[in-house]
Amino acid sequence: MRSASRILLSAWDEGAVTAMARGLREETGGAALAVVFVSADWRGQLGELIEILQIEGHARRVVGSSAGGIIGTGQEDEDVSGCSVLFLDWNGAVVRTWAIDEQFQIPAGLTTPGGCLLLGNPLRLNAALLLEDLNRRLPEVAVFGGLAGGQWENENLFVFEDGGGGRDAAGLLVQLEGVVVRGVVSQGCQPIGEPLTITKVQNDLVYAVGGRPAYDVLVEAVEGLPEAEKAEARGNIMAGLAASEYVEDFRRGDFLVRNIIGGDPQSGALRLGAVPRVGQTLQFQIRERDAADEDMRQRCAAAADRWGAPAAALLFACAGRGQGLFGVPNHDAGLMADAFGPVPLAGFFCSGEFGPVAGRNFLHGYTASAALIYAEV
Repeated sequence: MRSASRILLSAWDEGAVTAMARGLREETGGAALAVVFVSADWRGQLGELIEILQIEGHARRVVGSSAGGIIGTGQEDEDVSGCSVLFLDWNGAVVRTWAIDEQFQIPAGLTTPGGCLLLGNPLRLNAALLLEDLNRRLPEVAVFGGLAGGQWENENLFVFEDGGGGRDAAGLLVQLEGVVVRGVVSQGCQPIGEPLTITKVQNDLVYAVGGRPAYDVLVEAVEGLPEAEKAEARGNIMAGLAASEYVEDFRRGDFLVRNIIGGDPQSGALRLGAVPRVGQTLQFQIRERDAADEDMRQRCAAAADRWGAPAAALLFACAGRGQGLFGVPNHDAGLMADAFGPVPLAGFFCSGEFGPVAGRNFLHGYTASAALIYAEV
């Protein structure tokens, strides 16, 4: 398997893009797939970009999206003009793409691939609904990707593919055959309090856990934090819903983390950014820098120990991570480089991230989701 990646930091520059494409071709001999993430100011040149990648880079297929910041091997650049590109080529390569419209129709002809990439416009794609359908249609197939990043104006948020079929699409689904796609999904939260069973719920309103008002249980969990952590907890408390009940000792990573949208001390209800069920385990979570660092570090190390270094990688990081969370540049990309070495990598800062938890694909927030691409054995 052959792969290479590049970051180009500049406004649109035809000469620089041409040189980049030629350099990628020299390393790989061309690409079955080029994955490209661009700043919104490149939108007017997407046709030229695709043409250069195909003619000068010998990329047979090109897919991509707008980005709120771009990521490469060991490198993260926020709020910049430019692009990040990954070239992939492998024996027996099969790449299939589908533009998804706002009716969220899963197209006919889906096969069972080695993995899927999904890119979407956050203003137009109901990603949670689409992923539910994909979980039914393609069970146990990992889906990685993200919602286009950038300023929340429709002209600045887009997906694209060669041929222009995806230019006005709500989303773009890419199936890869002949490779194995594994991954790392780091939600970056630390459980607090105790795991308890949801005992009363109506749609997204959780009224009781463990037979007690959910609001009171939340207050108790926060009050149990050390004094130094209570101030940091403000605005950073989430709800963790058990991804599987077949767990004896719940730990970080066993939960699907969702926002707490609001609470009512009188009724005891909490409104979640999810629809949980009676009998599901809930444990509150705190989102903070040290937990996010430790979780990403441990997950990358575990993946490297289990599978070894991938041939290439794609990193989809929440726009709420980066320097704003960690206080230093290049955090998530740097941890991946530490764990896997200088693997060719492209990525971007997203408005929502896709990745599997406990074998099912979900839309996440505040998450780093990395697709690790291996040659099929």
